[in-house]
Amino acid sequence: MLTESSTGRAGRAQAALVRAVCAALPRATRALVLTLSCALLGGCYLLQATSGEWRVLQARVPIATVIAAPATPDALRARLTEVQAARDFAVRELGLPDNNSYRSYADLHRPFVVWNVVAAPEFSLAPVRWCFPVAGCVAYRGYFHERRARDFALRLEARGLDAVVEGVPAYSTLGKFADPVLSTMLRYDDDELVATIFHELAHQLLYVPNDSEFNEAFATTVEEVGLARWLEFRGAAQRIERFRNEQRQEAALLALLAPARARLAALYASGVGPDEMRGRKRALLAELAAAIVELERREGVHYPVYEQWMATGLNNAQLASIATYYECVPGFRRLLTAADGDLARFYAAVRTLARAPREERHAQLCTAAASAATPGASG
Repeated sequence: MLTESSTGRAGRAQAALVRAVCAALPRATRALVLTLSCALLGGCYLLQATSGEWRVLQARVPIATVIAAPATPDALRARLTEVQAARDFAVRELGLPDNNSYRSYADLHRPFVVWNVVAAPEFSLAPVRWCFPVAGCVAYRGYFHERRARDFALRLEARGLDAVVEGVPAYSTLGKFADPVLSTMLRYDDDELVATIFHELAHQLLYVPNDSEFNEAFATTVEEVGLARWLEFRGAAQRIERFRNEQRQEAALLALLAPARARLAALYASGVGPDEMRGRKRALLAELAAAIVELERREGVHYPVYEQWMATGLNNAQLASIATYYECVPGFRRLLTAADGDLARFYAAVRTLARAPREERHAQLCTAAASAATPGASG
């Protein structure tokens, strides 16, 4: 569902070896490792990542404890009770990991858990990728402080890159830690909260380093089928109809984005001079913005994130961010259909593809050929 919360999906798969190691170390040893990491990697990026993750983990409280506490607001108790039921459903009916993730709650007292920076060259739709241990190369860079994310984005823009900063309500440590349900996730409605948990657990089930498009499209497919089955299980007829309407609206929007990306890609490959290319790029993005506004008017819907992007000016980074999550989804849906909806067979087929070369995976699954990665810029 392409709402404000779901278009901020970038970063749910964020994880780094330094964080995993440091969290298990004594405090004095952890401080030494962090100091060395800063000296070796520059900019202390991993320092903020490690300390931010540590604070999230320290804020965890078992959901059962929160529910039982007399001081817990009734609304929060009801939502966490729903989470408990959905978490058990994920194991029993969806074959997702049975571990301690999403069995605790953490109140972060801020609107987002991280702010992710996505960037792309001025004349390319290929996202800049940053590489880390464990997670491999990913098409975003996450910060636990908004100001640091925006400062980094400004530095990238000063180098001529398109950039966007996205608030992210949830992310996954890929099973390295017991991820909690975050207070930032409560900005979702009940259905999207459940879908997000399914999405994050899918990352724990299967994650391929250096292939954000594969990972996010797989998790998006699992969250779609998972939510549909959850709503059927709950007998929520009205919510099922709303979910189907949102899927149709999402499809209509993606139908605008794909040809716009194709036209931009053709422009960037055309070899025209930079001034002409810049002008034609502005014109194509303006056409896309007008088409989105017309779609909203025709369907009577709003896409808050896109409205925000259009207010500041559409750019390559924003389109790259959406492509990361959706470009390969049609291929995963075909794979699920070929498995007759059997998730165990679907997971087995995905694991087989995960062992294939990236180019082979993308040729089979994705609607467009995989773009070559752009080397990451240091911060």
